[in-house]
Amino acid sequence: MHPVNDRFRVASFFAGVGGIDLGFSLTNACQIVYANEFDPYAVKTYDLNFPHPADCRDIHAVKAEELPDMDILVGGFPCQAFSIAGLRQGCHDEKGRGSLFFELARILYAKKPRAAFFENVKNLLTHDNGRTIKIISETLKALGYHVNYRVLNATEYGNIPQNRERIYIVAFHDTEDFDAFSWPEPIPLTKSVRDIIDFEHVMPEKYYYTKGKYSGLIYEKLLEAMLDDDPQHPSIYQWRRWYVRKNQHGVVPTLTANQGGGGHNVCIVKTKYGIRKMTPRECFNAQGFPASFRLPGESDSRLYKQAGNSVCVPVIARIAEQMTLAMRSTENNIASEEALACQGVR
Repeated sequence: MHPVNDRFRVASFFAGVGGIDLGFSLTNACQIVYANEFDPYAVKTYDLNFPHPADCRDIHAVKAEELPDMDILVGGFPCQAFSIAGLRQGCHDEKGRGSLFFELARILYAKKPRAAFFENVKNLLTHDNGRTIKIISETLKALGYHVNYRVLNATEYGNIPQNRERIYIVAFHDTEDFDAFSWPEPIPLTKSVRDIIDFEHVMPEKYYYTKGKYSGLIYEKLLEAMLDDDPQHPSIYQWRRWYVRKNQHGVVPTLTANQGGGGHNVCIVKTKYGIRKMTPRECFNAQGFPASFRLPGESDSRLYKQAGNSVCVPVIARIAEQMTLAMRSTENNIASEEALACQGVR
């Protein structure tokens, strides 16, 4: 049993820049005791923002006996194999990304943490006619865990104006913790794109589209599509290889790893200074990272990738809060029962 007054020890895998770690830390009920991330550029960002350096090794090389004791294992195992934007090979991904979940299962088996949390793309739920999520659930159950999962949108559960639907999986080893857990309720979306995108100040020239800057008629098509954009209620647009797409919901469309890098998912806004891409900082804003989160002096393409690969921090924090509340309530109930038993003995 974890001491009631101590913080839960969290070990993070596929940590990226630390979005999940940050969400759990924001509960003030958790302490990150270990983080593993294979991408050295993401590790550079992680190490700027957390007191402990991330272990930059392939997870296959991480031995369970090397790891500290943990109460909660968390991980956003690679989603490319399950993504709608990818080939959707899942567990049979030829690059081996789909099988990385079983590395987490290996660590769960060895360390037996009290709970686990995973985040992935929405398509994981329906991939291979539901067989992939069934394999994941049955693997966790075989390890002694009770499993629950749900698809949540950042606009409804994080008060973040990004249309980002993700599947979140929680698992508890003890029935009492599992029964005490409940998903967070939806909350109103009070923030707008103006809260995460700077429409008032000029940005460096490299972010702007101008005539002749890019091959083809990209600028002309953007200019035509964005001609009637309302500056009081700005919309987010995307260049989709050969046409311009307007987001009809007034929020940022789902950020991806190639966001801002010139690919077909680039998000574009119109300000009084011209038509431009969202900046890397604005992309991190769209994931709910605080302004205090530091970005290293890396190339924009790497920072865009890190933002697109990350998570919506406020949604993570709300789920983490519910998980720790459930675990605390179980501890308190046990403590109360023990106190009553002692009184009965007297």
